Amino acid sequence: MAVGIFDSGLGGLTVLAAAQERLPDVDFLYLGDSANAPYGVRDADDVYDLTTKAVERLWDAGCDLVILACNTASAAALRRMQEGGLPKGKRVLGVFVPLIEAMTERQWGDNSPPREVAVKHVALFATPATVASRAFQRELAFRAIGVDVEAQACGGVVDAIEDGDMILAEALVRSHVDALKRKMPHPQAAILGCTHYPLMQQAFQDALGPDVQVFSQGALVAESLADYLERHPDMLGTGAAGYLTTGDARRVSDRATQFLRRQITFDAA
Repeated sequence: MAVGIFDSGLGGLTVLAAAQERLPDVDFLYLGDSANAPYGVRDADDVYDLTTKAVERLWDAGCDLVILACNTASAAALRRMQEGGLPKGKRVLGVFVPLIEAMTERQWGDNSPPREVAVKHVALFATPATVASRAFQRELAFRAIGVDVEAQACGGVVDAIEDGDMILAEALVRSHVDALKRKMPHPQAAILGCTHYPLMQQAFQDALGPDVQVFSQGALVAESLADYLERHPDMLGTGAAGYLTTGDARRVSDRATQFLRRQITFDAA
């Protein structure tokens, strides 16, 4: 019985790895839309259409619950999908809320009014599409007041990671952090608002300095998922575990194996 995890490419493997570690008895079916990656430079309607198609593919495979491990998809498609009405017995969850709950020290499901929180200056590193959506700021405003968010669109980082060019990715991270610091010299916290970015977490931390708390999504999403499944065990579905890609299965398998440092074999979606 599998839970579906969807990403535009390989970045969602960081969420998958954390979920597998936290929930070793749960099977996962991963779908990466590598043929259309990256999503971060696409417009909102395009992201919505691609995300909907991918989620329906996972539903058809028996995954009643699908996690949008892609921040761009979560930003551009999740609310629209939920407001449009989901099929009976199907659920889609995103990756923003667990991270914001952790940063604002809220428990899951705490729907009390927004309040003052300790963190006042937050740097958000994300794809251009996620930054343009302002979805992070919208969700944060439901929970906290008085927080200054400075967003930095990190063009090129996802492409470099997908291509396996970590030297270029690290150089781009340093450049984007420098650009952010020109706008917000002293952030207290930094949000890695793309599931590819944890692969470069040390580069972000080094560029930001030791005094900045860096929030990464994998473990936070995994903990939130564990809590959700404890309350909704019927959402495990009937699907089989595995890895699917819309791209070149052999190439994607090689990249995934490199990222997770264990053998990963993708099949064509």
